[in-house]
Amino acid sequence: MQLQAVDYRAPNAAADFVESLRQTGFGVLKNHPIQQSLVDRIYTDWQGFFDSEEKQQYHFNKDTQDGFFPASVSEVAKGHSVKDIKEYFHYYSWGQCPERHKDALAQYYAQATDLAAELLGWVQQHGPAEVAEGYAEPLPKMIDGSDKSLLRVLHYPPLKGDETPGAIRAAAHEDINLLTILPAANAKGLQVQLKDGRWLDVPCDFGHLIVNIGDMLQEASGGYFPSTTHRVVNPEGEAMNQSRISLPLFLHPRPDVVLSERHTAHSYLMERLKELGVI
Repeated sequence: MQLQAVDYRAPNAAADFVESLRQTGFGVLKNHPIQQSLVDRIYTDWQGFFDSEEKQQYHFNKDTQDGFFPASVSEVAKGHSVKDIKEYFHYYSWGQCPERHKDALAQYYAQATDLAAELLGWVQQHGPAEVAEGYAEPLPKMIDGSDKSLLRVLHYPPLKGDETPGAIRAAAHEDINLLTILPAANAKGLQVQLKDGRWLDVPCDFGHLIVNIGDMLQEASGGYFPSTTHRVVNPEGEAMNQSRISLPLFLHPRPDVVLSERHTAHSYLMERLKELGVI
């Protein structure tokens, strides 16, 4: 089985994309409107940032979670005990950011958020009517006015061979948010777990856009849209000596949005962040 890229411009793109989400938790788009030149520029600029000591000037704020997170405080995936092999920068429209990198990130953030709102509309339209009726408000409206969507610039450094036993670049996990928007990284490694437990490589063709369901959409849809387990495995051979840059946008609703009888977006986020040990 392979994940097939859906042509964003095709007449049946919305239906095919939502069906892929439903079956695998992931959808892959080609010929989408996000500028590839912008993504390429961000990858190059931020490789320089992570390779420099400049990053130490932007240490994260614990209360607001914006800024640079070194490998020493990297996440431990839920159910795991070993930290992921990564460092990253959290960008919010209101948060700290190196001035020379801010314009490109702001452009990408706006483009990816606009596309994500459209994709939420596809999910709303092409899911069952009874599922859509259960949403507290239309899915695209859930992100109206939200300043919680997080753009993470991820750096997986080259492997030195002295990593903690059992540690990988990103251990198996699910995302917290509604949808995650991810341009294909500059190296392979992302895998999704199928319903039978097998792991499937996610296409990493440069220019493709990878979208996956988060826990909040699973919660809001009563489990109809699955938040699928995924991971980033360690490279082998020559690829061990290469960095990997990744640029996920985690699409979050406004904190007051009601996801279900038991959770608002805020209560759900706080529960998960505590489980991850970051608050």
